[in-house]
Amino acid sequence: MSDEAVSTWKKILRLLRLSPLSLAEKCRIEFGAAIVFILALALLIPYLWMSKLTEKTSLDSGRAVAYTLYQHHFQLGDLSKGLSPLNEKGQADTTSAPAVEWIRFGKTDEKLRKLTDDQRHIIKKLKDEEHEVDRYWITYKQRDNRSNYIRIVRASEGCTTSGCHNVNGSAAPFSRDEAIGAIVVQTPARELDKTFSLNRLWIIVAGLLAGTGAVVTFYVIVQRVILRPVRQLRALVNNVAEGNLDVRSAIKTRDEYERLAEAFNKMLDRLQESQEKLRQANRQLDAKIVELSDRNIELFKANKIKSEFLANMSHEFRTPLNAILGFAEIFREKADALDAEKSRRYAEHIITSGRQLLSMINDLLELAKAEAGKIELHIEKTSIPELCRGLAAFVSPLTEKKKIKVRLTVDETIPLIQTDPGKVQQILYNLLSNAIKFTPDSGRIEIVASLPDEKTVRIAVTDSGAGIAEDDKEKIFEKFRQIDGSITRESAGTGLGLAISKELALLLTGSLGLESRPGEGSTFWLDIPVVTAENNGK
Repeated sequence: MSDEAVSTWKKILRLLRLSPLSLAEKCRIEFGAAIVFILALALLIPYLWMSKLTEKTSLDSGRAVAYTLYQHHFQLGDLSKGLSPLNEKGQADTTSAPAVEWIRFGKTDEKLRKLTDDQRHIIKKLKDEEHEVDRYWITYKQRDNRSNYIRIVRASEGCTTSGCHNVNGSAAPFSRDEAIGAIVVQTPARELDKTFSLNRLWIIVAGLLAGTGAVVTFYVIVQRVILRPVRQLRALVNNVAEGNLDVRSAIKTRDEYERLAEAFNKMLDRLQESQEKLRQANRQLDAKIVELSDRNIELFKANKIKSEFLANMSHEFRTPLNAILGFAEIFREKADALDAEKSRRYAEHIITSGRQLLSMINDLLELAKAEAGKIELHIEKTSIPELCRGLAAFVSPLTEKKKIKVRLTVDETIPLIQTDPGKVQQILYNLLSNAIKFTPDSGRIEIVASLPDEKTVRIAVTDSGAGIAEDDKEKIFEKFRQIDGSITRESAGTGLGLAISKELALLLTGSLGLESRPGEGSTFWLDIPVVTAENNGK
């Protein structure tokens, strides 16, 4: 079949709504065709059998007539003597054609000529056939169907031997198996036609009833057994296609549909597990991305801080080194021309710059020790009041230079405690240095040593500087961080003092705190535990 013919056929099917077909429509069409085929095969056998029975009945009727003629020795006159023949309605039959004819071969050629061509042809065939003696058939004419029966009469052994038709008998002699004559029976076939019509009608009715019952039964079976599970599966697939993976099939048919539904449910379970694993992997990936982003930000900040630190440290190192080198060159070149006052002043500048440089180097070394965990503590009895007085006296030259008033308030009830006085002094010195650095000229600084509770000693340093913003309070305790990290800042320093102080406070099992508002100054305090000699022994 060509492509054009196939395309035309598909168009015709679409116009007739026969393509495409759903599963239900396919089942109905194919099962309907199967029903028609099965019913045709099933009803064909009874139809043919009933036709044969009808023919056999007619054949038996003809043989009964022939048997009657045998009993009367083929004398038709005695059968109807004194009576007129009747038709099927019980009326006198006025037709000239009798229903039963006895034709004697060789004597009644006139009767033979009156027969139809079919009758003469059948008689001739029966005469030639020795094993067939009679035949039945129906002649179909318009409104006059006829039932025909012809029997050939042959001379039997009883007729030729012990009967009257031998050489010594009273009648004409016959040879054995000689065809003597023919019995011709022709009757109207209206009743036979009715029988055939009724047979066909009842077979059609039986076929319609059986077909209707089969269609109804099939419809119910298809709906319950085939289409209902298919529709449930289709609805389930539509839900899954919309993204709902929580649905499950509840088909319980105990057949392949149930196994298919179970396999589909397992597939959904695995798909849901895979999606959950994928979501977990995505969440972990997002967390990793966020973590990497944070680390990148931290690295960027650390790199920026490192750059600022290196720039600041180079600036901080160059300043005292340049001062030392400058004054040393003056001493070398003009040693004889300098008077004692200038020499002393220049020497002071060299010593101050050297100490400043040494302090920065010590801060770096102290930070390295703190990060490596190699700082050693020297615990001993320590008087906090005496330590605070000595520290105030130590920084007095710096405060006097900037005309800063220092107020010292000490609670004399503070007991001797077990701690490292050097580390406490270093922390307080860093706090006082920052207070002096950021307090303007003619400002004030207050040092307060107190007991906020019986277990804690607090040493607070308060200044009247510019204060610290809320966002910068955490930053100033980080390494290498300053509020102003530029090279052109007014205050010098490495930005390590508070970071080192925080590490040392932790080593002393204490803490470092801050309270400040912009424009109102700052208060830094050191809290260390009260550990007496008795408590330390315990």
